[in-house]
Amino acid sequence: MSEALLLEDGTVLNLLRRGDPAAPLTVLFAHGYALDHREWHRQLDVLESAVARPVQLIAYDHRGHGESSPATPETATIDQLADDLAVVLERAVPSGQVVLVAHSMGGMAALALAVRRPRLFSQRIGGLVLLSTAAGGFAEANLGLAQPVGRLVHELERLFGPVVRKVREKIEPAKTAGLRWFLFGADPRAEDVDLTADMVWSNWPETVAQFKPALDRHDRQAAMAVVEGASLGGAEIVIMTGDQDRLCPTSHVAEIAKVLGGGEQVIVQGAGHMLPLERPDEVTGRIATLVDQLP
Repeated sequence: MSEALLLEDGTVLNLLRRGDPAAPLTVLFAHGYALDHREWHRQLDVLESAVARPVQLIAYDHRGHGESSPATPETATIDQLADDLAVVLERAVPSGQVVLVAHSMGGMAALALAVRRPRLFSQRIGGLVLLSTAAGGFAEANLGLAQPVGRLVHELERLFGPVVRKVREKIEPAKTAGLRWFLFGADPRAEDVDLTADMVWSNWPETVAQFKPALDRHDRQAAMAVVEGASLGGAEIVIMTGDQDRLCPTSHVAEIAKVLGGGEQVIVQGAGHMLPLERPDEVTGRIATLVDQLP
């Protein structure tokens, strides 16, 4: 069931809610850069039956993404996403324990939340699953589209709007092939590549362009400063990445885990950056294990 969450600045976030709304535990999903809640569809379809306790499942679209309101250059920041996440926790999940599952940029927002709202994080988050969350280094992310081509089509869209649709149709096959190489590991399912391309195209060029500077600024030093400042309370932590992830090297997993003081580290063989789609069984299994071990 979809619903709208109105924020104080007038932004409306799109939420998808499944499961038992009265359940004492909620699994909350925060998606990655230029994606939307659909990247979690495999987890949303099976997680309820994979756990041994009643759960509520919520996946939402960040501002500027999916079916949520557009962002602005001023609000397209990691800190703003963290503040939005705080509102989702306080108003969409006003009580009960939460397992926060965050992918890529969503993981950055989750760690920024722990810095900006440490009391809220420690009081509400019983478990944290970080998927393909790098300690910076996203500045080179061009989502499979060469920079000159990206700038050209962005400018064309700004000037001519719908007229550029024919240009998009010509570029899309090449861009999808680029996304496959850039975001996936070995032998991805065609339907997963197509879904990812559809999500990126739906958020392109405005969202991609707006949030790119925030990711560029989130370099290794700044990212690790956030991790070091994160107050995770007693949250159980799982950190997963694919060994073929071109955006989130496996070395970052060990580095983040060390700074956070532990956590289960999982390297998924043959997988790239899109773990929720590429390896749904492993991701769902780790979430279910964490959910079931919480008191």
